[in-house]
Amino acid sequence: MSTAGTAPSRRDSGAQPRATYQDVLDAPPHRVAEIIDGVLHTNPRPAMRHARASSSLGVKIGGPFDHDAGGPGGWWIIDEPELHLDEDILVPDLAGWRRERMPDFPDAAYCTLAPDWVCEVLSPSTRKLDLHGKRPVYARERIGHLWLVDPVDRTLEAFELREGEWVLIATAEDDAPVRIRPFEAVTFSLGDLWP
Repeated sequence: MSTAGTAPSRRDSGAQPRATYQDVLDAPPHRVAEIIDGVLHTNPRPAMRHARASSSLGVKIGGPFDHDAGGPGGWWIIDEPELHLDEDILVPDLAGWRRERMPDFPDAAYCTLAPDWVCEVLSPSTRKLDLHGKRPVYARERIGHLWLVDPVDRTLEAFELREGEWVLIATAEDDAPVRIRPFEAVTFSLGDLWP
């Protein structure tokens, strides 16, 4: 990940104070601000290819699982929710909560209940943070499923949390059919995510 726009690691500069939610609120509106291990990270808004993959996946999953359109329903699927998980503040590209765990949709700027599924769309500026900063937090919070989508390589990797470790359960590329937990009730083409 490029270090441009990203705060130095607190471990590298012992005098750096821990970032707070006020730092997130004070970040420029054209940047995505997150706090991991007390360090503020800001990155540019997603590029078009990234946004297309995320939006399309939200439609493919949100229709049948959030809106009951040809699927089983039972989920809240949200684009870029702000998650406050312990002292960390993360903004995954997509997240989903089973309605049985979160029956009432929160009326707040952020959510403190860890989702059941998250998806990160990898980009050059966020890849390292997504893989090495956010993924351990998702495991710590016992999020059951993590999908990583790479719009450049046109791939999807799906992981399931087992005994605190991420286990790869499926991969797909190009225009392969996708039918992967926790959304295995519906099949869609991975090619629908690419322009």
